[in-house]
Amino acid sequence: MNEPQEPQPPPVEMTESPGEAPVSPEFLTPPLVEERYPFWGYRDVILLAAMAFVLLLFVGSVAQLLLRPGHASAFEAIAVQFVFEGLWFLMLYGVIRAGYGKPFWCSLGWLRPSHGFWRCAAWGVAVAAVTIALGSILPRPPGKSPMEQLLQDRASIVMVGFFAVTLGPLFEELAFRGFLMPLLARTFGPVAGVFLQAVPFAALHGFEYAWAWQQLILMFLAGTAFGWMRHKSGSTAASTYMHAGYNFVAAVGLLGQSFAP
Repeated sequence: MNEPQEPQPPPVEMTESPGEAPVSPEFLTPPLVEERYPFWGYRDVILLAAMAFVLLLFVGSVAQLLLRPGHASAFEAIAVQFVFEGLWFLMLYGVIRAGYGKPFWCSLGWLRPSHGFWRCAAWGVAVAAVTIALGSILPRPPGKSPMEQLLQDRASIVMVGFFAVTLGPLFEELAFRGFLMPLLARTFGPVAGVFLQAVPFAALHGFEYAWAWQQLILMFLAGTAFGWMRHKSGSTAASTYMHAGYNFVAAVGLLGQSFAP
């Protein structure tokens, strides 16, 4: 015969201690932290700038040994520039892919613009028209620049023009608007980033125009316009097509002048 069991107290539910708020499940896991963009830093900028300087010295020294001093043709000048920019492009690719393990093109903002590539190119044509009008007001620099001395015939103009609307804008936009500008914008704000990146962009073209301040101002304004396109569209491809449209106007203008009597 079973003995009667003593009544047991009701089970006690486990609740938070008095004074503690209930903990929601989403607080039990750490929140996701978005990775900052750009993920590269100024150390990478300094590294790539130093590599560019070394490459410039190396390629320039080799060019002087292989080419006729002071008599380089447009083809030879374009070949030297292509080698320099191509090697630097590989180094930039290595920093993004090998250094950080990130996809190259989308990291540098190579995205299809929402308003189409042709509209971006049309903006480049408009900026070229503005700079031409402004250039006609500024005093003309004395003498001929190295670029003018290089473009002595139509074949040279066509060759340089082809490079100026294809590979040239691609390399320069990836470097200045894709790589440098996002870092400057993160540090100093988007407006300052647009203006600051245009300074080294103009300086890059200083030698081509014998460091004439008139041409440097025009290149600074063009670089600012390309940066504005990159900022507004979020696309380096957009600023590349804008840059190509700008250079296309310059190439057509030079070609047209070659037919003048």
